[in-house]
Amino acid sequence: MTPTEIIGYAAALVVGLIMGLVGGGGSIITVPVFVYLFDLNPLLATSYSLVVVGSTSLVGTVGYALRGQIDFKITAAFALPSLVSVFITRRVLVPAIPDPMLSIGTFMLPKADAILLFFAFVMILAARAMIRHRSIEDNDKSLKINYLSLGLDGLAVGLLTGTVGAGGGFLIVPMLVVMARLPMPLAVGTSILIIAVNSFVGVLGDVHWNEFNWQFLTTFTSISIVGILVGQSLSKHIAVQDLKKTFGWFVLTVAIFIVGKELFSSL
Repeated sequence: MTPTEIIGYAAALVVGLIMGLVGGGGSIITVPVFVYLFDLNPLLATSYSLVVVGSTSLVGTVGYALRGQIDFKITAAFALPSLVSVFITRRVLVPAIPDPMLSIGTFMLPKADAILLFFAFVMILAARAMIRHRSIEDNDKSLKINYLSLGLDGLAVGLLTGTVGAGGGFLIVPMLVVMARLPMPLAVGTSILIIAVNSFVGVLGDVHWNEFNWQFLTTFTSISIVGILVGQSLSKHIAVQDLKKTFGWFVLTVAIFIVGKELFSSL
C-alpha cells in the first residue's frame, strides 16, 4: 500500500467522524479523496461517494432512531420528491451532459472537469454556511409546515446529490429546521436518513455498476462507518458549532485547490 493510499484510507475515517459530529459533509471529503488520492475518474468518484455516504449514513441512522431523533413523516415528505430527482439525474441528466462540455478555441473543458468545478462551487456554498453559522431555531412552532415547499426543496437537493454525489446535509438540516420546524437534534437525525435514501437511489440510477471495485468500496466504507460511530459518541462532548467553522475553512481551502487545479489543467 502506497503512502497516498494510506492517507486516503485515513480520510475514510475522517469522513465518518465529520458525518457523526455535524450530520453531513462526508461527500465533501470523499469525492476529492477518490479523485486526487486514488486517481479515480471524477464521474466514477461521485458514484463511489454515493455508496460510501449512503452506507455510512444508514448505519448512523440507527443511533438516531433508537433515541427517537428521526421524524419519519417529514422524511417521507422531503425524501420522496428528492429520490425521484436523484434517480432521474443519475440515469438521464448526467449521461446526457456533452463531453467536452465547453470548447472555445484551444480551451477545452471536459465533462469530468466541469462536474468537479461544480462540486467545488457546492463546497464553497457549504463552507460559507458552516463559517457563517447562525442559530436557526428561533422559529414560530405554531406555523403550519408547508409540505409543497418542502417537496420542492427535496427535488433541488436530489438534483445536487445526483449531479455531484453530495448528500446535501449542509442544505437539508437548515431546511428541516426552518421549514419543518424541527429542533436541531431531530433535524440532524432526519437529515442523515434522507441522505442515506438519496444516496442509495442515486446508486441504483447509476450507469457505472460494471466499473465498481466492490472490494475497495467495502474497505473504505467500513472504515467510514467506524468513524461515524465514533463521531456520534464524541458529539456529546465537543462544541459542534466551533467544529463546523473549522471544517468550513478546511472545505473552502480544498474547493480553491480544486478550482485552481482543474482550470489550469484545462488551459
